[in-house]
Amino acid sequence: MYNKKQRTAALIAVILIIILIIALLVTAITDSNGQLFRALLFAVIAVPILAWIYIWLFGKLTGKKTIADFDRDRKDILHQDTASARDGDDKNAEPTPQVTISKNPFLKKDQ
Repeated sequence: MYNKKQRTAALIAVILIIILIIALLVTAITDSNGQLFRALLFAVIAVPILAWIYIWLFGKLTGKKTIADFDRDRKDILHQDTASARDGDDKNAEPTPQVTISKNPFLKKDQ
């Protein structure tokens, strides 16, 4: 499913995020002027965002589907059941109930 390089990169990213969170908690208690805390807080927020951008760009440059794609209609393992039910492929699926919006009873009639 995933090759060794991908698993290693994912493990390194998870370990880095865990180290950043632990360092953030320690500096929240011990840092007196708050500069290191602010830097670590920025890193805790920026590292996952930059990782997502990297994965998304990798998918765009190689033409492969990645977990960071915006395409919601792709049929992968996680969304296979919902996509087939949405597309009407499953003949035994129950129809989706239609929701009707009624008027708000609390509004005056002239509104």
